Amino acid sequence: MITFENVSKVYPDGTEALKDIDLHVKEGELLTLIGPSGCGKTTTMKMINRLIEPTNGTITIHNKNIREYNIHELRWNIGYVLQEIALFPHMTIEENIAIVPEMKKWKKKELTKRIDELMDMVGLDSKKHRKRKPSELSGGQQQRVGVIRALAADPDIILMDEPFSALDPISREQLQKDIRNLQQEIQKTIVFVTHDMDEAMALGDRVCLMKDGEIVQLDTPQNLILHPANDFVRDFIGSRKSPWLTAVDVIMNDSMNHVVSEVDWKSGTMPSAGTFVIQGGDGSFAGAVHHGDKLNMPVLQNDWTLKAAMPYFEKHDYPLLPVVKGNQLIGTLSYRDITQFLKENQQDQAGGMAQ
Repeated sequence: MITFENVSKVYPDGTEALKDIDLHVKEGELLTLIGPSGCGKTTTMKMINRLIEPTNGTITIHNKNIREYNIHELRWNIGYVLQEIALFPHMTIEENIAIVPEMKKWKKKELTKRIDELMDMVGLDSKKHRKRKPSELSGGQQQRVGVIRALAADPDIILMDEPFSALDPISREQLQKDIRNLQQEIQKTIVFVTHDMDEAMALGDRVCLMKDGEIVQLDTPQNLILHPANDFVRDFIGSRKSPWLTAVDVIMNDSMNHVVSEVDWKSGTMPSAGTFVIQGGDGSFAGAVHHGDKLNMPVLQNDWTLKAAMPYFEKHDYPLLPVVKGNQLIGTLSYRDITQFLKENQQDQAGGMAQ
């Protein structure tokens, strides 16, 4: 989708912002760029829509050098969300959202439908908000408008430059959830710059950790935690480790011991005591049973973090919960599994440090 090949950026004063980086952003993924101030993450992102030009190297989108695109068409097809929301204060919300589609000569009926769809997608009542001015909205609502304005013309790529850093913690956490849910729904390619490691790990399909103009490690959040490339990565992640482990990381080898087939459940040939998860003939999750009684048990998604999963154990007094990928059952997870995994993980780390 987006490829950097040997890309460097040297400013007139001799500052090397980027040093021969190679990077491939996959189509439909959300890639987060993270690192200390001055590491080159914002420079990298701004090169995608040519707000900053590389000194050396090439950047391609869909295998075409970005210099070969008309710059206006390039930017029309790349949504951009800033920390400073930059809504036009004299325009209504619908007028702000409509800017790029109108430049692209969208028909009014088509545009009206698109605005309604997008506002509904981020939880803003179209009838209530579309005629309002930005000053009549909260900071979180304005940022939602900034996001859907970037989506309005249906671009292939969205660039997000620390969009939530100015918001209060509650609004910020809610918008992070909204962006993750939105990404799963719209499947756009998103490059998201942040200075917050928690945010990078929570949002990114992959995380690109940079230092001094170079990529130190480009990996999934789980692999950054479990297999840091060096001490810098390990120190940068720091105490954030355990909350970002996911359900599938912690599933034990015996997790299917607590699974019974739907046939056994219906025939009554399964044990009468204990808690079991029922697996349908197609491998799907088909329910749960506790001491012979069927339960309406909540499920954990395989990519949920332990931070997201733990409240389900605290709220429900079940010894285990099913873990699914889509609608397919992949195992069970218990509170005991989590504590045992973390205990063993900490022992392994301590042993490694001792050596």
